Amino acid sequence: MKSVNIYLNFPGNTEEAFNFYKSIFGGDFMGGIMRFRDFPPMGGMEDMPPLKEEEKDLVGHVSLPLTEHATLMGTDFTSNMPQELIVGNNMQITLETDSATEAESLFNQLSEGGEIVMPLSETFWADKFGACVDKFGIQWQLNYTGDKTMD
Repeated sequence: MKSVNIYLNFPGNTEEAFNFYKSIFGGDFMGGIMRFRDFPPMGGMEDMPPLKEEEKDLVGHVSLPLTEHATLMGTDFTSNMPQELIVGNNMQITLETDSATEAESLFNQLSEGGEIVMPLSETFWADKFGACVDKFGIQWQLNYTGDKTMD
């Protein structure tokens, strides 16, 4: 496994929060701040309702490296997301795997008896990405970027 990262969700103030974290930890955002309006169509999200116009400029993704192998990442929660944002469910453990096979194996094991939030599939940033809640209520994201980068 390449790294374990922390993914935080916010109710519309991700940019403010990450500028605060950046003032503390230093560094630069990897690839800048990506807005929802900048996202290309993604597999696995066909059943989601469209984003409201006023939500399109919210933060879709931001990454702030903390160490060589740990990154703080975040997004704003929007009205079309499958879960309600509640303090306590606003963070996930994100595993960046060394291979697609490792991502599939870990995803299948972690989601067994739990809930699949987004099936493991190709996205514009990863060869494999999926999100699930395990049977104990812990939220996981599995990511294998392969040759793709967000830079």
